[in-house]
Amino acid sequence: MPSEPSLDELRERIRQFVRERDWDQFHTPKNLAIGLGVEAAELLEIFLWTEDVPSAPLSPEKMRRLEEELGDVLIYLVNLSDKYDLDPVACAFKKLELNKAKYPAAAVRGSARKYDEYPPATG
Repeated sequence: MPSEPSLDELRERIRQFVRERDWDQFHTPKNLAIGLGVEAAELLEIFLWTEDVPSAPLSPEKMRRLEEELGDVLIYLVNLSDKYDLDPVACAFKKLELNKAKYPAAAVRGSARKYDEYPPATG
């Protein structure tokens, strides 16, 4: 059974893709961060003017675009993290732990308020 693609394999394929096109000269952290923002905006555009219900179904065309834009966002994210020798998965786990402290379940369960808008947990 073939193994699932790994983050390391994706990172190497991105590096190869960039090398083959001599694009590293343009892939400064600033440009990659801006590109990530642009791709995230394209991802948002898919949901613009759709029904605001959980898991609203998307048309086949929008699903295709969603796949492509998620891919673009991940490529930019991995490429940017590679510039600083960071593992985006490790960054996400670290941030999740910070968020756990910032948003204690007992204080925020069922609330969409920001961490500085709710009273401290008691008990």
